Amino acid sequence: MSAVFDKPSLRHRMAPMVHGFDGPLAFAVFLLACAGMLTMYSSGFDHGTRFMDHGRNMLLAGFIMFVVAQVPPQRLMSFAVPLYVLGVGLLIAVAIFGITKKGARRWINLGIVIQPSEILKIAMPLMLAWWFQKREGQLRPLDFIVAGLLLAVPVGLIMKQPDLGTSLLVMAAGLSVIFFAGLPWKLILPPFALGLVGIGLLVFFESTLCAQGFRWPILHDYQQQRICTLLDPSKDPLGKGFHIIQGMIAIGSGGLFGKGFMQGTQTHLEFIPERTTDFIFAAFSEEFGLVGNLCLIAAFLFLVLRGLAIALEASTLFSRLLAGAVTMIFFTYAFVNMGMVSGILPVVGVPLPFISYGGTAMVTLGMALGILMSISKAKRLVQS
Repeated sequence: MSAVFDKPSLRHRMAPMVHGFDGPLAFAVFLLACAGMLTMYSSGFDHGTRFMDHGRNMLLAGFIMFVVAQVPPQRLMSFAVPLYVLGVGLLIAVAIFGITKKGARRWINLGIVIQPSEILKIAMPLMLAWWFQKREGQLRPLDFIVAGLLLAVPVGLIMKQPDLGTSLLVMAAGLSVIFFAGLPWKLILPPFALGLVGIGLLVFFESTLCAQGFRWPILHDYQQQRICTLLDPSKDPLGKGFHIIQGMIAIGSGGLFGKGFMQGTQTHLEFIPERTTDFIFAAFSEEFGLVGNLCLIAAFLFLVLRGLAIALEASTLFSRLLAGAVTMIFFTYAFVNMGMVSGILPVVGVPLPFISYGGTAMVTLGMALGILMSISKAKRLVQS
C-alpha cells in the first residue's frame, strides 16, 4: 500500500525534463510567438485557416524543441555525419529524379513529399562543428579547406535546384561555424573587400548590366531579374518590382505608431503580396509602425544575444560552434527577410521566424531552439 502512495507524481516525473531549461531564451521565443500569432490573426484571419494552422505549427515547433532539448550535446554529435550524408544523398536524388514545381526541382517523393534542403539547415552546422571538434588543438589551413568543401557541396546542389534563399541560409550556418572555429582574418577580409567592390560596380554599371537582353553568367534569369529589380524597382512597377514597391509603401505608411491592429489598408485590400508568408513584416510594419518594428527587432536581438551567450558558456568546442551557428540561423532569417521586404536585399523567399506562416520552417526553428536548450541545459546540469 505504501508503494502506491510513494509513487512519484507526474510533476515530479516531468521535473528532470524541464530542469535546466534556459529561461531568458524561452522568454524571447514567447514574445516572438505572441507577436507572430497577433500578426497572423490580423493578416490571415480571412485567409482560410492560416491563423489556426500557424498556432498548430507553433505547438509542433514547441514539441520538437522539448524533445530535442532532452538529447545531450554529445549525443547530438553522433548524428552529425549520418544526417549530413543523408541530406547530401537526398539532394543528389532530387537533382536526378526530384519533383519540379514552378520551374524549380526541390522536392522528392519518399512516400511523402519532402524538401531535403531543409535538412541541411541543421545538418550543416552539426557536421562542421563535429569536424572542428575532432581537430581541436591541431587546426591547420587544410582543415578549413576541407570544411569549405563540406559546405560547398550541399550549397552548390541547393543553388542548382534553384533555391537561392535556402542556399543562403545553409551557407550562413556553415560559414558561422568556420568563422567561430578561428578562421584567420587575412582569409576573411579579401573576399569581404571583393564583395564590396562587386556591389559598387553593380550599382555603377546598373544601366548596362540590367539592359534588355543582357545575360549574366552563372545566375538564372529570375535571379538576375531579382537583383535588377532591387536596384530599380520602378522599371517594372506592376510586374517584377510590384512586391518591393508595395512592401515599402506599407512600411512607410505605418508611420511612427502604425495604423492600429487590423487597420492596415495595404494589407486588407490585398496590395501586399504573400502577406502571411514572406512579406508579413510589411503587414506588421503598417499596423504597428516604427515603434512596433523596434520592439520586434529588439526581441530578435535579445534572442540572438542570448543564443551567443549560451555559445560562450558551452563546455565543449562542439557545443560552442553549434550554438553559435544555430543562433546565426535566427539572425540570418530575420535580417534577410526584413532586408528584402524593406528593399535593401533581393526577394529570395526567406520567412520571418515565428511571424511568417510555414510548417517546414517552423520545424527547423523548433529543432534549432531545442539544440540551444540542450546545450544550455548540459552546462547548467554540470554547474549544479
